[in-house]
Order: sequence, then structure tokens, then C-alpha cells
Amino acid sequence: MEVSLQAQRPLSCKAVLNHTNGCFKIKPFLGSFPLARTTRFTPWRSECPASGLSHRVTASAADFSKRRQKRSPTPSSKGPASKGFTPKTQLGTSTQKRDQKNDSEKEDSSISTSSESTEPKKTEIELNNALEEESTVELYQKNKVDEGEKEDPEEDLSSRDKELAVGKSNQNMENGSIGKILEDVAELQKKETTSKIDTVSSPRAVASGGNNLSGTNTIDSVTVKDESVKSDEKISEDTSLKLKLEMEANLRKQEIEVLAEENVLRGNKLFVYPQIVKPDEDIEVFFNRSFSTLNDEPDVLIMGAFNDWRWRSFTKRLNKTNLEGDWWSCQIHILKEAYKMDFVFFNGQNIYDNNDRKDFCILVEGGMDVFAFEDFLLEEKRKELEKLAKEQAEKERKEEEQRRIEAEKAATEAERAQARIEVERRREILQELMKKAPRSVDNVWFIEPNEFKGGDKVKLYYNKNSGPLAHANELWIHGGHNNWNDGLTIVERLVRSERKGGDWWYVEVEIPDRALVLDWVFADGPSKVATMYDNNNYQDFHAIVPRSVPEELYWVEVEHMIFRKLQKERRLREEALRAKAEKTLRMKAEMKERTLKRFLLSQKHIVYTEPLDVHAGSTVTVFYNPANTVLSGKPEVWFRCSFNRWTHRVGLLPPQKMLPADNGSHVKATVKVPLDAYMMDFVFSEKEDGGIFDNKGGMDYHIPVFGGIVKEPPMHIVHIAVEMAPIAKVGGLGDVVTSLSRAVQDLNHNVDIIFPKYDCLKLNHVDLHYQRSYSWGGTEIKVWFGKVEGLSVYFLEPQNGFFWAGCVYGRGNDAERFGFFCHAALEFLQQGGFHPDIIHCHDWSSAPVAWLFKDHYMHYGLSKTRIVFTIHNLEFGAHFIGKAMAYADKATTVSHTYSKEVAGNPAIAPYLHKFHGILNGIDLDIWDPYNDKFIPISYTSENVVEGKRAAKEALQQRLGLKRADLPLVGIITRLTHQKGIHLIKHAIWHTLERNGQVVLLGSAPDPRIQNDFVNLANQLHSSHGDRARLCLTYDEPLSHLIYAGADFILVPSIFEPCGLTQLTAMRYGSIPIVRKTGGLYDTVFDVDNDKARAEAQGLEPNGFSFDGADSAGVDYALNR
Repeated sequence: MEVSLQAQRPLSCKAVLNHTNGCFKIKPFLGSFPLARTTRFTPWRSECPASGLSHRVTASAADFSKRRQKRSPTPSSKGPASKGFTPKTQLGTSTQKRDQKNDSEKEDSSISTSSESTEPKKTEIELNNALEEESTVELYQKNKVDEGEKEDPEEDLSSRDKELAVGKSNQNMENGSIGKILEDVAELQKKETTSKIDTVSSPRAVASGGNNLSGTNTIDSVTVKDESVKSDEKISEDTSLKLKLEMEANLRKQEIEVLAEENVLRGNKLFVYPQIVKPDEDIEVFFNRSFSTLNDEPDVLIMGAFNDWRWRSFTKRLNKTNLEGDWWSCQIHILKEAYKMDFVFFNGQNIYDNNDRKDFCILVEGGMDVFAFEDFLLEEKRKELEKLAKEQAEKERKEEEQRRIEAEKAATEAERAQARIEVERRREILQELMKKAPRSVDNVWFIEPNEFKGGDKVKLYYNKNSGPLAHANELWIHGGHNNWNDGLTIVERLVRSERKGGDWWYVEVEIPDRALVLDWVFADGPSKVATMYDNNNYQDFHAIVPRSVPEELYWVEVEHMIFRKLQKERRLREEALRAKAEKTLRMKAEMKERTLKRFLLSQKHIVYTEPLDVHAGSTVTVFYNPANTVLSGKPEVWFRCSFNRWTHRVGLLPPQKMLPADNGSHVKATVKVPLDAYMMDFVFSEKEDGGIFDNKGGMDYHIPVFGGIVKEPPMHIVHIAVEMAPIAKVGGLGDVVTSLSRAVQDLNHNVDIIFPKYDCLKLNHVDLHYQRSYSWGGTEIKVWFGKVEGLSVYFLEPQNGFFWAGCVYGRGNDAERFGFFCHAALEFLQQGGFHPDIIHCHDWSSAPVAWLFKDHYMHYGLSKTRIVFTIHNLEFGAHFIGKAMAYADKATTVSHTYSKEVAGNPAIAPYLHKFHGILNGIDLDIWDPYNDKFIPISYTSENVVEGKRAAKEALQQRLGLKRADLPLVGIITRLTHQKGIHLIKHAIWHTLERNGQVVLLGSAPDPRIQNDFVNLANQLHSSHGDRARLCLTYDEPLSHLIYAGADFILVPSIFEPCGLTQLTAMRYGSIPIVRKTGGLYDTVFDVDNDKARAEAQGLEPNGFSFDGADSAGVDYALNR
């Protein structure tokens, strides 16, 4: 009986007995047996101790134990039991039986079968304690050779019979099995001989019948004889094979009997056969019930699995054997992936023998080891994940198809309803028109013939003197039908008629097929040329079509036509949206790929890999240049590596000495990447046992691994901030909080934001819900929840009025307000049961989170949380920033260059070991010219010229600037001294002097600066109104139009931690002009001076830059 179980260890296997022995493992027995070659004992392995176990049996040279055979029936014994082979009395040969059979055959058979007709051949069979298969096989093969030498079948059969008789008498075993084998062989030989006799006699019988012996008959006889020889050889081969199988079965039986006897004597309860267990072969497990806790149980079953209970479970019933003692057995197939088999015995219910709670185990030799099996499992998991991914993709495809079908159905119904409504509207108008429409108007117009239908040609007559066209040189008709349903369909020139009674003109027209009413006006020329019309006093001319199609049929056709038109328009819109969405995803993926490549190449002067993209399961070579690190000049470099942020199951790989590479000062090492890797982590050292390390300033080197079957576990990250775009944006901090959170969330991490509920929030597109309230600091705090740009945001509203101030900053108690908010945010996390991995606080306004957490919350429910503090601008709140630096686990700022610029600041200098510069970025979904609703034409790099031209024209039109192809400089900034306002003023005047246009968008928090720019704006608007416009306010849509429409974006900051303006400008195809400072230097590469620096980072020059903070520097950049 086999039962499929999950491949896991049963819970009860170790809990049944309270013994403490080691794992019951079966090891080889190398003792001696009567029927096997003698070898010496070897000790059991120390790692697998057990009591009551047998050793391994080593078989004879034929190695029968390696073959999988069925057990043969045991013949009855003909003598007392003894070990080995013993001589038996010779038995009669099978020739006697064959003689009796031949007596009944026809008398014309000329072949005698008596044993006396051949010279007997003596055969000696050497009997040893160890019986080997070759002795018997060689005997039979010898007889076969003798057969080939004899031409007379009579001699052949007699000789073979006597030899087999000798073999039988000399090789009888104690249970008579060999005698039985040889009797079967003789019987086969008898049949073989009979077949030969029949074959040879056949042509003689034909001859005696009076037929002439021809050459054909002779050939047939030879052919039959050849076939007989082949048949004889086949029978001989079958006989040899049968003999071999029988010998193997008997040897196996005797070995098992001896093993059972030995194990009973030793008190062992278990052995397996064969003793050397190999993968993808069958073994038989023998269990002595009398030595077990199952000794009184009627049923014995084995339950197990492979490889520490991790692979393919099984359950089988054992059967009682005929061996001496209470032995039970079953056959089990060892899987090819197995390195170990684990199992227990039980009664099918609740009584187990589990080797004193250690379980039984058998080691498998010659197959996988533990590590190979781990890789096998990973590969299996990868296949399973691929299968699940395909199934999920197919499921999603079907669901999407179902949604599409349902949406199509709903849209179709809506379009049919819309078509019906439109038809009813048109029908009412047309019916009202038909009531008033005449067939002719006396002295003005008439139609001949007066009875007509669709498709007919008629003449329409018009009296020129009846209207305003009396003095026109030409007359034209502009016509349509059914209240101009299809627009202008008739444009023809009238000719003068000879009709009397007025100045009559006529035109021949064809009546449209579905016309119920004709509509027209008269003009002095064709369409787009005419200047004067007769339109019947603004009522147009209308005439009934007397023999028109049935009205109901017409309106059915019109409804169908309207429906088809609506459907076509909708499908075109949907296809355009679908194509645009697909292109957006493709461009986003390409952008991510380029960004990753840039990141990998950005450190190429120190370290890089081949291939550049590291994939799980591949081999990768790491190249390292110690000349640019702390290991410069060291005689050796050692590579230390692991995976998955140093948490991989294999642990730290052994240190590897790096070898010289072909490219200069680089050294290299090769690593096999596991299938379950998602990150490759490494450092370098000067010695095998350590010494000086290059660990990238405490950050270690990390390279992402693609295609692994294990993904990086998601972290829970909570941002505590006081600015967030677009709901409460003052500066770049608000943009970063939103864009950084979205980027981290896109990496499958969980992100939450805790934010003050200002009374001035812009919640246009936020669905805000009240969640709960809690108390802290003597006040009630209401918690609201909403999604902002796809992010989960918890809004805290303390009822003490701290955030009912109408603004974000600018109150006299800002430090108190934000300090209260920071404490309330931590209290919210603790009371709400949150356990984030990281709390990320920003600038001075949320800096108190760092020390409040460490002093009040780290040991009270938030123990696993780490604090990350980011400096966006050191100009404000240096005291708070310094204190947060001391308490934070890691501190960052928003660019590499700015981190160096502020490294000497007293608030920063003591903590450089945990301070890192990480460059900011922008949200490519928010700032995307291909999907920007604030610009006239969507564009990509493929049509950037067309898109920017349209945006410039729209910008010029909106701001009242001259619509001309002039260089346009845009400035989008907060008007503060940090942003270089004196340089901005100079740049405006210099641009106008160079016959360019300039647009500024921004406002100043300082009223004096704001008034100064108001005066400048008034001056410029009066003197250069067609080329300058200063918009001193906050206007998000206008900022998008400026980024798209400007040729250049100026950012002349005195200092700039990072700057997002220049990044957004490049996103929209505008060229940045910047001062070399902070993040501006890290992101803009001058077209003339920074080619080498750009190339080192895998980039190209992308803008203009200048060094000084004076007008000469600005002029230098603008002039270029």
C-alpha cells in the first residue's frame, strides 16, 4: 500500500518514545558469508551512531546486489540444510524423457536421439565456498562452442545432455534450486532439438512425396536451416539469461537469509538490502517486529521521506517474510535526488517506533549532497514560480478580457442609448421643419418635376430678383438634406433660364437617397469664396421630398449610423489610450534600465562586474581597482562576499584572493551566484584574516541580482514630515517626501506618511476619512486617513489648534508646533501597534523624532525600528539638526557634493561615519511630457522639437509675449538669497539685451524681496512687455508649461543641496544653466568643460555651468 503524503516530518515521530539514543542510521556490513567473497569489517561512522544495526554485505564479483530483480519461488529442499553447496547424487539426464517423446514421432525421422550415439564429454565444475555465476555460465557457453564444432545434431544433443547432466549432479544446492534450474534448461534444450529435427526432416518429407529436388528446394532448405540456427542461438541466449537471473535471485535470497540470521544474533531490528544504498534504485527494508515497540501489533507500516524529511514523503505497508525471526519487509525506491532517507515505523494508527525519538535514517551514496539538493530545490521552486507566474498572468489576462467584454457591453449599451436620444432630438427638429417646409414659394423658387424621390434629378429654379442676390454676377446653390444632417453635400452653379415673369435661374441637382427634406441657400460664389447669401432671412430654404423613404425606416438607419459613429470614436480613443499607456510603461522601464546601468557604471573606477547585470544562478566576475581606495598599494586583496544583505543561508563565502586582471591595476575574483539571491554583498580586505577593509565607508558594496526565485523581503517605512507635494508644498522637501515614498513603494516596500492636518491643505483629489482619536500631551488628537499620489497618509489633527494657523511655516511658535507633532506621531505609532523597520525624519522640523524615539519609545514597543535622518538644507535649524545627527542610526543628505560641502559644520563633523550623500531624483510619473495635461502636445524624445515649439507658442500666448522664435529663458524658483536673486535680476536684463525672452515664476517668503520683484515686474512689463513676464505667485500648471516651452532654465543658486529644477528641466528637454554647487554640480555636466566627468559616469554633457557668484559667471554661461 502506498499513500501520498506531504514531504514533511510527522509530528508524532519523535514524541512517541522518551529515549535519547542517536539517529538510527544504517551503515555497510563488510563481514564474511559462505556465499560471498570475504572482506574485513570497517567501523561505523561517528556521525551516525545506532544500536541493533547490521553492516553491509559485499556481493561476489558479479555484484548481484546492484541489480533490481524479482524474487524467484523457493524450490523444495531435497536434503538436510547446510551452508554453501554440497555434492548431490547424480540425477538422470533429460535425454531419457526426450527418448520417450521421440518414440511417438514418425518413423521416417532419420535422426536418432539416444544418449549412446554420442561420445560423452566430461566437464569439471569446481566447487568453492563462494559460488560465482561465471562457473555455470561458462559451462553452458562451453557446450555451445562444442555444438558449433559438431555437424551431427545427434552428437550435439547427446554431448550437451551429458554435460548438463554432469553440471546438474555437481551443482545441486541444499534446497535443490540448481537442480531445478538445470531441469528447466534441459527441457528448453529438448524443445530446441525437436525444433531442429522438424526443420531438417521437412525437405526429406517433400522429396519422398515424389517431387523433383530442384535448386529452389535446396535453397529453401538452406534458408530454413539458417533460420533454425538463428532460432537455436536465440533459445540459447534466453536459456543463459534465465540461468543468470535464477542464480542472482538465489544468491540474493541466501545473502538476505544470512543477514537476517546475523542481525537476530546481534539483536538488531533493522537492515536493508542491498547494503550500499544508491539513488534511483530499489532497496528492501527489513524490520524485526519482535525487537520493536510494535511487537504485538498486527500491522506494520513505514512512513518516511527523503533528505531530512524535506522531499517526497511515502507510506508503505510491510509484509511478513519467511525469514527466521519476526522479520517484515517492503520495497522502497530511492529517489535520484536523495542523499538520505528518514523514516519511522508505526501500526497505522498511533503507536510508533521512531528510534528513541531520533528517527531512523539511511545515507544514500553516490548521489546529490546537501548543497546540490539545495540547488535542486531552488531550481524546482524557480520552475514552480514560473508556472505560477504563467498561471497568474493567464488568470489576469482572462480577468482583463472579461472586464473588457463587460466594459464593451456597457459602453455599447450607453452608445445605443445616446444614439436613441440623438435620434429623438433630430426627429423632433426635422418633423417641425417638415411641417413648415413647402413644395415651392411663388415668385421665389420651385422644383420641376414637382413629384420626385431620392436618386432623381430635378431642376431647382430661383428668381434672382426675389432676394439680396439681384445684382450678383454668379449664382450658386449650397445644399444639404434632412436639416443639414450630412453637412454641405450640394454645391452647384446656377444658369440663366428662359422662363418669363422674372429673372429666373436654375440648377440641376440629384436628390440624395435618404432625403426627407432638402436644405439650401443661394450665394454669389462657391463655398469659402462667396461673400453674399440669400438664406431666406436666416431660416434657410427647405423643401419636402414628396416620395421619400418611409420615415420610420429612415430613423432606424440614422440611429444605427449614429451608434456606429459613436462606437468607432470610442474605440479609437481607447486604442489611443492603450497605445499611450503601453508606450509609457515601455519608456519607464527603459528609463529604469538606463538609471540602473548608470548606477552600476558610476562606481566603475572602483568596482564593476562582468556581466554588468548579475543574474541568479550565473557566474560573475568582480573587478576591483584598489588604487582608488584605502587598499591602494597593498600586496594582496581578498574578496569577501555573501548575498541577500549578508543574510543568505550559505553564510559568508570563504575569503578569496583576487588575481590580477588584464586591465591595468584591477584585480578580479569569480563568484557563483545562488538561485535564491536578490542582492550581492561584498567588501575587500588586505589579508585573508582581515586587516584593513574597504567597506565603502561602512555601507558595504551591494549589487542587485536579477531573476532570483527569492525576492527581497519588504520593509515597513514610515516618513514623519511637515511638507508633502502637492497638498502642502513649500519647497523641494515636499517634492522629495512624495517622490521618494513613491519610488520606495514601487520597490515593493510598505510606506506610510504621518503628516500634520493643516487647515490650509489642498485636498482637491484626496478622499479623507476620519479614523479614530487618541489622547496625548493633555489634548485630543484626531486621526484622518487618505491617499495622496497613491501613498497612505495619516493626518494628525491636535485639538489644541497648533495647525489651524493658515500656513505651514511662519508662526512664532514653529519649533513648539512641530516638536508637539513629532511626539504625537511617535505616540500614534505606539498606540496603533505599528512596528516599522525604519522611521525617516526630515530636516529640522521633524528632527525631534530622532531623540524622542531613543529616549522614550525604543524600549517600549518599537525596539526593532531604526532612525534615518535626512538633511535637505542645513541653513535652517542647525541646532536641531546636530542633535538629530547624534541620535540617528544613519544620516543622509541629498547629494554627494553637498555632503562634502557641509562635512566641516559642527553639527555634522562628529558624525561623518554615519553620514552619506545620496542624490535626489524626481517623480517621472508626475513630471512626464508624454502624459502632461498642462501642455498642448504630448511629446517624447521622438517629437521633442514639435512638442516644445507648441508649448512655447502656448506659453507666449498665455503670457502675452510676442509670438516669435526667440531664445526663451525660464526661471522657476523661490525668491530667496540662497537662490541667487541678484544673479536672477542680472540674467533677466542680460537676456533682454541679447534679444531673448524671459519668464519668471516664483514668490518670496520675505515681503521686502517680494515687493522688490513686484517693482521689477512693473518696470519690465512696461518697457519690455512683449519679451518679459514675471509671475510672482505659485502656479503649478504654469510651471509645467514653462518647463516645456522654455529653451533654457536658469538655476544660479549660491548654494544648492540638490535642486530639482534642473532635473525637471532636462526631463522636458530644456537646457539647464546652473552654478557649480551642491547637487547642481552632480547633475549638470558642462558641454565644454565636463566631457570627461560625464563619460566617467556613463553620461553625456547636458547643460551649461559657471563657477562664480557674480554677473560675469552668468554672462559666460548665457553667452555660450
